[in-house]
Amino acid sequence: MDAVYARELQTSVHIVVDAGRAVIIDSATAPAVPRVLAALAAKGVPPQAVDYVILTHVHLDHAGGAGQLLAHCPNAHLTVHPRGARHMVDPSRLLAATVAIYGEAATRRTYGEVLPAPAARVIETPEGATLRWRSREFLFLDTPGHARHHCVIRDSASGHVFAGDAFGLSYRELDAEGKQFSFPTTSPSQFDPPALQRSVERIVALAPEAIYVAHFGQVREVARLAADLHRLIGAHAELGRRHAACSSGRLQRLKDGVAEIVLAERARQGWQLSAQESLALLALDIELNAQGLDAWLDTEGA
Repeated sequence: MDAVYARELQTSVHIVVDAGRAVIIDSATAPAVPRVLAALAAKGVPPQAVDYVILTHVHLDHAGGAGQLLAHCPNAHLTVHPRGARHMVDPSRLLAATVAIYGEAATRRTYGEVLPAPAARVIETPEGATLRWRSREFLFLDTPGHARHHCVIRDSASGHVFAGDAFGLSYRELDAEGKQFSFPTTSPSQFDPPALQRSVERIVALAPEAIYVAHFGQVREVARLAADLHRLIGAHAELGRRHAACSSGRLQRLKDGVAEIVLAERARQGWQLSAQESLALLALDIELNAQGLDAWLDTEGA
């Protein structure tokens, strides 16, 4: 379902329904919670029949609504990477980091009221953790690179993978003659190019026929998209290294460079949107990718 985060068809929440019960994968923001509940109702699933809210990572566009969902779904437990669990129980630091990026007014307007998750209802999912639910098993794999608190989830019933942001973003407006694309998201502040490359390989090694990305929905042709991601992660890293020594104006140079990568990808993939339309559609991602690169360059070893 569409969480309508920054716009329509930008952020998705995935719901797995089995025999009248449900699992929600990524909650999106607090303002999206009524949409999630409406989507459940449309499937005939009452809030008390939600068993788990599963998080790929704790960035607020994926996890900001988790506490509110738990308040509405009294039988649900929250699963989260061990590095992110404390931020769900006490989201104050997570909110402070978001305010530092967007400002307080924009944070409140975009993310609404972020409620803490009751500690007793939080389940940590480290590398290799499994969760039995109905007739299926969910396998959790540690997949850093976008964030150190990121995991992907394989559903044994379908073999499909819920990848959060580890397999990039793929907006449907840019599909060309049925051909999908994937573009890495290097959002602040834990971008790690080698780690992200390895995470993409881990996902591919699971041999899924389909992957569900948070931005936006199901993608197929996994091997081709993975090759594009490897190439584009490398292009972002090279852009960062090229401007690592800039003493001033580095963020703007990085933003301009990411925009150039977008336009080159538009030409390569044959997007039907004009150059201006493509840049407008990806404006938020260009800004965040530049900020992620800037933060990466400030870390040791970048």
